[in-house]
Amino acid sequence: MRIPLSWLREFAAVPANATAEDVMADLVKVGFEEEDVHRPTDELQGPVVVGQVLSLVKEPQSNGKTINWCQVRVVPEGQEQTLTHEGIDPSGVQGIVCGAHNFVEGDKVVVTLPGAVLPGDFRISARKTYGHLSAGMIASVRELGIGDDHDGILVLSRIGLDPEVGTDAMELLGLYDQAAEINVTPDRGYAFSIRGVAREYAHATGTGFTDPASQVTAPSTLSGGYAVKLDDQAPIYGVPGCDRFVARTVRNVDPTKPTPAWMSSRLRLAGIRSISLPVDISNYVMLELGQPNHCYDLDKLSGEIVVRRAAQGEKITTLDAKERTLDAEDLLITDDSGAIGIAGVMGGANTEVSDSTTSILVEAAHFDAVSIARSRRRHKLPSEASKRFERGVDWNVASIAAQRVVDLLVELAGGTADETGTDVGEAPQTASINLPAAAASNLIGINFTTEQIVGSFQDLGATVETTSDGYLVTPPSWRHDLETKEDLIEEVARLVGYDKIPATLPVAPPGRGLTRTQQQKRRLVQALADAGLTEVLSYPFVSQSSNNTFGVAEAGAERPALKLANPISEENGYLRTSILPGLIEVARRNHSRGFRDLALFEAGSVFLPGDTLGTDSIPPLGAKPSEEVLDGLYDGVPHQPLYLAAVLTGNDSPAAAGHAPRAWDWADALDVVQNAAQVLGVELIVSQGSHQAFHPGRVAALSLRDGTLVGYAGELHPKLLASLDMPARSVAAEFNADALFEAAADVIVAKHISTFPVATQDVALVVPREVPAEAVLEALREGAGELLEDVSLFDVYTGAGIEPTHKSLAFGLRFRATDRTLTADEASEARANAVALAAERFDAVQR
Repeated sequence: MRIPLSWLREFAAVPANATAEDVMADLVKVGFEEEDVHRPTDELQGPVVVGQVLSLVKEPQSNGKTINWCQVRVVPEGQEQTLTHEGIDPSGVQGIVCGAHNFVEGDKVVVTLPGAVLPGDFRISARKTYGHLSAGMIASVRELGIGDDHDGILVLSRIGLDPEVGTDAMELLGLYDQAAEINVTPDRGYAFSIRGVAREYAHATGTGFTDPASQVTAPSTLSGGYAVKLDDQAPIYGVPGCDRFVARTVRNVDPTKPTPAWMSSRLRLAGIRSISLPVDISNYVMLELGQPNHCYDLDKLSGEIVVRRAAQGEKITTLDAKERTLDAEDLLITDDSGAIGIAGVMGGANTEVSDSTTSILVEAAHFDAVSIARSRRRHKLPSEASKRFERGVDWNVASIAAQRVVDLLVELAGGTADETGTDVGEAPQTASINLPAAAASNLIGINFTTEQIVGSFQDLGATVETTSDGYLVTPPSWRHDLETKEDLIEEVARLVGYDKIPATLPVAPPGRGLTRTQQQKRRLVQALADAGLTEVLSYPFVSQSSNNTFGVAEAGAERPALKLANPISEENGYLRTSILPGLIEVARRNHSRGFRDLALFEAGSVFLPGDTLGTDSIPPLGAKPSEEVLDGLYDGVPHQPLYLAAVLTGNDSPAAAGHAPRAWDWADALDVVQNAAQVLGVELIVSQGSHQAFHPGRVAALSLRDGTLVGYAGELHPKLLASLDMPARSVAAEFNADALFEAAADVIVAKHISTFPVATQDVALVVPREVPAEAVLEALREGAGELLEDVSLFDVYTGAGIEPTHKSLAFGLRFRATDRTLTADEASEARANAVALAAERFDAVQR
């Protein structure tokens, strides 16, 4: 939220010399965050004055252009020039070359004199151009940094101004003003208005506050106005989409009148572009009071206005000229012609106010936050109105905002207001909150006086009654976030001052530390980081198709997944059952930005729903649920094991002189998992695997000794990589880290290192092609007995000398005894036993 200081000063006691930084420092005290400072004078410096064109001579040039050689008076006639910068003529008349042609002699314009600095560090000085000494510049709004229009220079009469020649144009256009920008959290929607920020500034500084709503005189009742009907047949969660609709009519409006400079400058500082007088008035009132409103061309309306849900597939063309297909959940403003606006989000193009409009119907309504939020996300249509409705708008301010719009249309656009009006709807019930007397002190840790507690609530605008055991507090209509006693206590702490809360370092209870699982996770993550991989965090929200692809091995199978009730994106509306979709998206985004050699990993929870999901009801607040209720709650929570995944793309190292980098391959993905298992002291069984997300012949299945499948590692499927715009031959691994933690021994005991020499022997076995190498390796390990220290596969051969249905596997065997040096016969005997068992199980034949 951007807050122009001149606007804030109308309702709060902001010192005249206060800067935007000073205002933000005060607002930080009451819980807001600083964002930015917007100050035109940081980029624009004078002298910038009002000038009047005395003469204009058109001079065609050899390059085809026609320039204007102008004489411009920049001081009142009969007065002397007091500015003395080099290039400023003492006579008060400047000779200026101008290429624009949208002005004539006698027009008053904005002149930047020599010595001025325009945005972009463009310094104005007298310079020779087109055969003249041009001493200054006649400026456009873009050159002044106050708009995007660069079709011509700014003629002041066209924006309703007729100032005296020589007037400081920066002051005239509000360019000495500045704005403080703060971050407004979702629970404090009231602060998306000057009204709300002024009240908070008064809280922070202990100064006075004038409610802008109190300065508007609105009728207590309205009747006889334009017909409006609230007809929500499908309320979300039983809450009507619209519970108040105020409509007022203003006739004989001139929409072509210019927006006053004071209004357009404030809107500009607040981050809103000036469009036309009626639209600017609408936006101005929204920013001032926090109530979004809309202006309809009355003559384009037909029949009664009805607020209803859309018919599935119904269409509307919105103000941005886009046709949108509506959902049955969308709340609409309609008339006899159909939809004329998506309620609280954006109006329709068919009833838009234009230069030919003479009568305006002003709408100020109160819409349900959930309805507006869903429509905004569904149509990807963020707006200033939806931003406020999503966070909650004051029900009581609708009629006041409508009256404020009416008053400004009458004052600035020359309109005439109808005495009749429309106000339909039913006020929401107000709920009071009981706050025990000692609750705030007990929770915050300092003793609050009765005066501090009651005073804080009164400053908020709440109604407070003292009861036998504390206070009964009715929050104000603009504070939808105050629902529990904890909310009230937070407000007391905030308004009394966070700085009053003492900082006390809690003493950790002795004899406690990280749990076994926490220690294992730290070791695991640190080991992968030490191995050169980079840890990242990705969103846990994915599409159902991603869950089906990565969460289940068999192609065509559907992975049960938890659908989000209110997703950020409809496309990614499910909780992940695999980490790989998000991790691959991180790799893809980095790859698109030129980072080609990547080794990324992530450790995080996946969400695996069981047979029971959720509960029929939610336990009430304020009391601990019974064990039976807690068990039911836990049973309804999806299983959330810790998974770890890695994605490797490109090369393992940068190219350098004398060094050729090596491309990552499936063996590197397997090494990531083996490294993790070794850190935890867990033995993994690696076998040929099959998974739809991986290359059919280059994927390993990872299992524990008891046969439990814990993950996969290998090269990702080429078609998948192509569809995701990922580099070919990218590899990945994913495994259930919780399963490894559970399989790990409580204490990892180091093996005895024998001082006796090793005896090595190799063996090549011919087996049928379908026999996994890992199965043969296990047979060799089992058959060799306790003398075998290690066995590894070092070659796979198919070709000449081997039958097409078979393959040759070459293994290296290492033998060692702990108490003696092995003889060649002992090693050979152990090798023979190993080969014999392989022959028995797989018909292996030694080459």
